[in-house]
Amino acid sequence: MSATAERTSPVSAAERQARIDLAACHRLAARFGYSEGIDNHLTVLVPGRPERFLLAPFGLLWSEVRASDLLELDFRGQVVAGRGLVEDTALYIHLSVHRAKPEAQCVLHTHMPYATALGMLEDATLEMASQTAVGFHGDIAYAEYNGLALDYAEGERMARALGTRSVLLLRNHGALVTGDTLAQGFERLYFLERACQAQLLARAGGALHRLPEAVVRATAAQFAASERVGGQERTVLHFAALKRLLDRTEPDYAS
Repeated sequence: MSATAERTSPVSAAERQARIDLAACHRLAARFGYSEGIDNHLTVLVPGRPERFLLAPFGLLWSEVRASDLLELDFRGQVVAGRGLVEDTALYIHLSVHRAKPEAQCVLHTHMPYATALGMLEDATLEMASQTAVGFHGDIAYAEYNGLALDYAEGERMARALGTRSVLLLRNHGALVTGDTLAQGFERLYFLERACQAQLLARAGGALHRLPEAVVRATAAQFAASERVGGQERTVLHFAALKRLLDRTEPDYAS
């Protein structure tokens, strides 16, 4: 769908920050090798407008997405601000997940290589065999591949499979991660890929040594209790550091 809609109200400071942060997610994902050409999609709800979300227009490389490029769509799938193409699977997947899981501020869908590779295995389970993997204990859902998401029914199927968890490993396809904030969502995406990478590298060398369930549960509780350092959220500190990297090397993301 190609659409153009002129903005009828000024951009709030909160929306401006959301635009900058979503553009940063695209640039960082490209830098870390999570992108795949001009495909896949990252979205965030518009602050103060819970039934609208921001989406990059189709046709841009993630390495060139800017805050000002982002389209604003409503929950009818209509572009209400911005200019560009809306790719069908972006609309059907992201609108469905945002609608089904309103507490999720962002929905990040990629075909990043290690998570995708894990999903291609007969047993696609992320095993509790590394400290990084334990950070996802009880928070990963799995969905069988069912073709391209070319209607709302397929997006809704994914949303149901995700349920109350924040990570959906799409078998033979990729990964979908949600977050209460973009900082949280991107950190989940980052460490999911790291956990999948470590598991695949370890399996190439032999059998996995899985952690005892008691240790997994205790460590997961430690993760939950360690979300702040000096009163500041780890995810916020991590995302701020990553944006400083962009500020030094490709500051136009925020324009």
